[in-house]
Amino acid sequence: MPMTPFYTRFRDLAFREMRSATTQGWENLPDGEYGFLELYCDEKGCDCRRVIIDVIAENAPGKILAVINYGWEDQAFYDRWMRDPQLAKECKGPVLDVLNPQSQYAPALLRLFETVLLQDEAYVRRLARHYELFKGKGIVREAVKGKKVRRHRRP
Repeated sequence: MPMTPFYTRFRDLAFREMRSATTQGWENLPDGEYGFLELYCDEKGCDCRRVIIDVIAENAPGKILAVINYGWEDQAFYDRWMRDPQLAKECKGPVLDVLNPQSQYAPALLRLFETVLLQDEAYVRRLARHYELFKGKGIVREAVKGKKVRRHRRP
């Protein structure tokens, strides 16, 4: 399934809302700042409701340290979508992507993603909202005098 970085379609939004985490004294992970770049499925007709996260480090430009798959829907959704119980289990929640190379820091970065980023419900909702925008189904919102205003769906 072809994966495309979110920033290729929504550059300003992607970099404004990209999550990062600064670590100090984290087990099996050098101190530093780590960015979590979102990629979404570009396959027409696919409704996988998943994101691929490329984890990068400020001190290692151009190098991807971990590739994380994350599906935010409940297990029943993936059971229906995959029609294969074993594959469905691999779609739910965060896992290191077995098809991509991982650095020695990947397990620690997955733990950071699980225990810090995914504890932020607003971040999880943001991933789902970015998915909807990327797939062209999302409702674009903009702030007007401190209020959220719904606009029409993207074509």
